Amino acid sequence: MKAFMKTMALAGLLALAAGSASAAVNVTWVHPENFHDLPFPGWERKEMLDQITDHFVKLGANLPPGENLRIEITDFDPAGRLIPSARLGRDLRVMTGRADWPRMELNYAIEQNGQVIKSGQSQLQDMNYQQTFSHYFDSEPYRYEKQMIDDWFDKTIAPIQKKRR
Repeated sequence: MKAFMKTMALAGLLALAAGSASAAVNVTWVHPENFHDLPFPGWERKEMLDQITDHFVKLGANLPPGENLRIEITDFDPAGRLIPSARLGRDLRVMTGRADWPRMELNYAIEQNGQVIKSGQSQLQDMNYQQTFSHYFDSEPYRYEKQMIDDWFDKTIAPIQKKRR
């Protein structure tokens, strides 16, 4: 599993290299094998975590030059529940809106010139995920989780950037 966590951190750095060089974003998944309702097949699980990692990297690309964002995800429970489906040959994610909202626990740190300028621990959740306004299309994978992350980023990370402008 250590190799998986290293791969996820490297994926964030590689995505950064492909995009803006203004800020570095490092996402680490801590014991993802203990997370709730993630797909069982390893490739499906990796695909889901890669997409969430890429989303953090995309948001962090707007940080000013010289700032780095470190995210350590300690728990993750995507929206819905997985229901085994032999007919489809894979699990089916069902969203009822009853106690199946997306949740995430993470630690974060924003660094500038090697100094931590803000850090903390956050518990993200969107109990009204099916009623909340989202700018993502219905076809967007993990749109509820991405919207939840966007809301957290706007409330927690973006205000720091506005103060310094």
